[in-house]
Amino acid sequence: MVIKAVVWDVDDTLFDYTTADREGMRAHLVAEGLLARYGTAEQALAHWREITERQWARFSAGEADFETQRRDRVRVFLERELTDPEADDWFRRYLTHYESAWSLFPDVLPVLDALAGLRHAVLSNSSLTVQDRKLRSLGVHDRFEVILCAVELGVSKPDAAAFRAACDALELAPHQVAYVGDHPEIDGRGAAGAGLLSVWIDRTGAHAPSAPEGGPHRIASLAELPVILGSDTRFGAPSTFG
Repeated sequence: MVIKAVVWDVDDTLFDYTTADREGMRAHLVAEGLLARYGTAEQALAHWREITERQWARFSAGEADFETQRRDRVRVFLERELTDPEADDWFRRYLTHYESAWSLFPDVLPVLDALAGLRHAVLSNSSLTVQDRKLRSLGVHDRFEVILCAVELGVSKPDAAAFRAACDALELAPHQVAYVGDHPEIDGRGAAGAGLLSVWIDRTGAHAPSAPEGGPHRIASLAELPVILGSDTRFGAPSTFG
């Protein structure tokens, strides 16, 4: 098997979403005078994420458009009736704090350099508007020849059609493409089921000790990726998971 391209997830794979989300929410709640209402930033963030998942499910089911689900996230979180402009303004203020905390993981640029001989693309369960802006801000947009997102595709991971759409965009067969993502089911099993070489990055080691049989390769750092892909580079390191 010869891998010709790598398709990447973005959030918590390339981009340190968890840290930016936490620090952005903390700064925003302090600025809005709301931190005491939620106890701690961690509790507030857990509540925000729960609301986000519910509203995103509505959007995915076609029950609300992108702007409506975002506004409703704010209304439910604040437990207040807000006009659309009021909800939009609150969310924009939150985004200012969130975006100020954006950063790549430190292993991202080294591995992209090490794998420069391969083609690269993005497949995200977000929207192109969100991820295009993010990748440009982080300085890596031009590293990817294709950027695909669920909102525009009309299908999301772990549906095999999403992964195959990325392969089709690259004009490659699934067995010629590796997929790297942080979620064991949505990314890991989803890509494996679609016939791609699936690599699950588990940076925290918070899951089971080993990847399920027949599932994705499991790594703790992107430094391990070149070895899995068989790239001619000394950047990679043996997997810490065996």
